[in-house]
Amino acid sequence: MRPPFPLKDIALQSGLSLATVDRALHGRGHVAKVTGLRIEAAIAELERQYAEARIGGRRLVIDVVMETPQRFSNAVRAAFDAELPGMRPASLSARFHVAETMEERDLLAILKRIRRRGSHGVVVKVPSTTAIAEMAAELMESGIPVVTLVTDLPAAVRQGYVGMDNRVAGATAAYLLARMAGAAAGKVLVTLSSARFSGEEERQRGFRDALGRDAPHLGSVTISEGFGVDRTTERLVKAALVSHPEIRAVYSIGGGNRAILRAFAEEKRRIDVFAAHDLDADNRALLAQGRLTFVIHHDLRQDARSACQMVMAHHRMLPRDFQVAPSRVAIATPHEVM
Repeated sequence: MRPPFPLKDIALQSGLSLATVDRALHGRGHVAKVTGLRIEAAIAELERQYAEARIGGRRLVIDVVMETPQRFSNAVRAAFDAELPGMRPASLSARFHVAETMEERDLLAILKRIRRRGSHGVVVKVPSTTAIAEMAAELMESGIPVVTLVTDLPAAVRQGYVGMDNRVAGATAAYLLARMAGAAAGKVLVTLSSARFSGEEERQRGFRDALGRDAPHLGSVTISEGFGVDRTTERLVKAALVSHPEIRAVYSIGGGNRAILRAFAEEKRRIDVFAAHDLDADNRALLAQGRLTFVIHHDLRQDARSACQMVMAHHRMLPRDFQVAPSRVAIATPHEVM
């Protein structure tokens, strides 16, 4: 059989003489087993090196589609901008399609354009609706891997999920809030941007279950469909405060925290504990000012890196058994951002 690489390359890689490699590969005389193993290992390493050389100059373009407040999309964009230059073995670039609110038909139109034009992968933070799940399945069937970010779609219609375990994040918020709020009875205002996002529902479910175990004296009141936008969020919070005078703490899942604080101030209500999500620019400032009690967050750069690695794995640029590391839930306090 013809050697897969020049004999001198195999000899150099294996540390054996050219004559020994020639004798082993052409069956000329006896060759020790350990020598054969060294040659096999050298060929495997050369195959890896040649594969990297073939794809090293290949450029992949991914599309990032998000319905999310601008403060979060800015943080995600910054994470991708920081990680993309260092991705290997291929070079990647990203096209962003983001808006604070979008109708389902607009999201579907964006995804359909991506499918027609072509893409090496799509990273999405979108509502989990039937129509969007079907569109994700069509992208996958056309060879475009779909990776969900922070909030998920059904496993059958995406390549993988990147982000923290949302149920664990909600339970963690409840654990800390219950111990900070004390023994007095009251209620916690839980704010979602929209119930259409499965990740937010998972956080709410984890929070509610853990709060029931850890602090049965604290109930919860949930508001939704503020979309993290200040105007609508403030209106919903004010209505909840009027209807529930016993609210004395906040678990903000969906953002709009300046609007939440403004609503409490205008209604002359106190917040004993304010738990929020994500270390975006707004939350960093509010945390440093002591207006938020703690912020649950995770490494968005790790998410960006993991999403890119999933796309590369789909295109066989990483080992078939490659798996991304899950994002760990982290807690930030005012002392960490001062």
